[in-house]
Amino acid sequence: MSKTVKKVQLALTIFGFFVVGYNIFEFVTNKYSTTQGITFIVESLAGILLIYLPQIVRRLFKIHVPDAIVLFYWFFLFISVFLGTGLHLISIISFWDKILHAVSPMVLTALGYGLIGFLLKDAAIEKTSPWLFLLFGFAFAGLCGVFWEFWEFLCDQFLGMNLQRFAASDGTLFVGREALMDTMGDLLTNTIGAFIMGIYAWVQVKKDPMHFESYRLQKLDH
Repeated sequence: MSKTVKKVQLALTIFGFFVVGYNIFEFVTNKYSTTQGITFIVESLAGILLIYLPQIVRRLFKIHVPDAIVLFYWFFLFISVFLGTGLHLISIISFWDKILHAVSPMVLTALGYGLIGFLLKDAAIEKTSPWLFLLFGFAFAGLCGVFWEFWEFLCDQFLGMNLQRFAASDGTLFVGREALMDTMGDLLTNTIGAFIMGIYAWVQVKKDPMHFESYRLQKLDH
C-alpha cells in the first residue's frame, strides 16, 4: 500500500469517527427513533471497519487488491455509508440513491475483472478474450445490485426505513407500479453503471491488451 493510499485511509477513518460522533449526538438528542438512531450508529461503525476490508482480506486470505480498486471502493464507502446514511444525504437529496446505484456497479465491475483475473491464475491476460472479463464483470455487478435491493427490503421491513421509497414523506404508502418505480429505477441505474464501466474497459483494452492485468487480484506467497 503506497503512502498516498495510507493517507487517504487515515483521512477517511477520521471522517468516519466524526460521522459516528454526529450519529451519537442525534441519538442522545432523540432526533430519530431509538431503532433508527442505533441503526445509524451501527452502520457508521461498520463503515469504519469496512475501510480496512482490503487489509483484512490481505491478512486472512493472502490476497492483494490493487490500489486503484481500493481507492474506488473507499470513494463508494464515503458517499454511501458516511455521506448517504451517516449524514442522511440519501434522505435529504432525492437522487442521492441513484448516484450510489450508478457508482457501485462501476466498483463491482472492476472487482469482477479482478476476480476473474485471479481465477485465471497464471493465464496470460493478453491471450484471454476480453469478453470473458467484460461479461463476468457486468454479470457480477448486476448480481450484487440485486443483493443490495434485498438488503434495502430487509431494512425497510424490519427497521422501519424507507430505502426503497415505498412511501411518501408523510407516510402514505404507494401502490401498484408507483411502489415499484424506485426499485426498478435502482436496478436500471445499476445496469447502466456496469455497462458504462464495461465500455470504458473495452476502449482501454483496445489500446492496451494488458489493461485487465491492472485489476487482477494477486495471491501473496507469504
